[in-house]
Amino acid sequence: MRRVLILLAAAGALLSLFSCKSQYEMLLNSNDVDEKYEAAFDYYNKGKYSKAAALFESLSVLTTGMEKDDTVQYYWGLSNYRFRDYYTAETNFDHFLEYFPRSPFAPEARFLRLDCLYRSTLRYELDQTPTYKALNAISEYMQEYPNSVHAETCRLMQDDLEERLDTKAYESARLYYKMEDYLASRVAFRNVLKEDSENIFREDILYYIAMSSYKYAQLSVHQKQKERYMTFVDDYLNFKGEYPESPYCRELDLLYRRAQRALGRYAGEETVRMSRDLEKEIKKTGKDIKKEKKAAKKEKSADGE
Repeated sequence: MRRVLILLAAAGALLSLFSCKSQYEMLLNSNDVDEKYEAAFDYYNKGKYSKAAALFESLSVLTTGMEKDDTVQYYWGLSNYRFRDYYTAETNFDHFLEYFPRSPFAPEARFLRLDCLYRSTLRYELDQTPTYKALNAISEYMQEYPNSVHAETCRLMQDDLEERLDTKAYESARLYYKMEDYLASRVAFRNVLKEDSENIFREDILYYIAMSSYKYAQLSVHQKQKERYMTFVDDYLNFKGEYPESPYCRELDLLYRRAQRALGRYAGEETVRMSRDLEKEIKKTGKDIKKEKKAAKKEKSADGE
């Protein structure tokens, strides 16, 4: 008896399931706009966003040109957004804004579209094309709606995306340093700052520029070391000028002293050469003076006679 009751209950549940399914399928295939419209909102309000999206999509064909057309199109996108299908939702909102730019839903649709773009961006290691697209959408939105309730959220999105781009640029340049290609490393880091002088890793970048120039000089052949150590000195002074209290200063100060000692060798050789030349010049001048004095004495003696 108990087994029979369980079977009957299971059969009832299955019958109810198929009945519901049949009712939903009937709604999808129905041409009754009012019934389908009401059912779509009913599913939406109950959090059944996938079913609501399918009904709104089906309705969009039936309501073209009708007063409720923009509402159907907007909630089609909103249902997909709530279902976290951001790619489809972005397409929905983009289409909506193209055809209903003056709809009361337009400002919110514009924000939701850029939110979909933001949520579709990738980690900094991957392609950043979606990041640039999202940043453009955010910039346009902020210009059009500077006092929007979403303004602060947009600024946070913007900061996050710009940090992602900064990180990608910084890490791409640092890869050369890790590979010990110090010339390419220095060039790459300098290019990062040329493209974005406000990169959030500016202090680290200037540090790696100095480190790259020092190591490049250190590994160079003797004839080229002087010039390259002087480049390091420029990079070092540039770093110290901007970040005199940086934790990197202790290491760079040590390298600067070493570079100065290295440059001192060249300066010493130059000084010796200059001293020798000067000595020769002085001796030559002394001889000339003596000659002039002798000539003057002879001339004076000749006059006395």
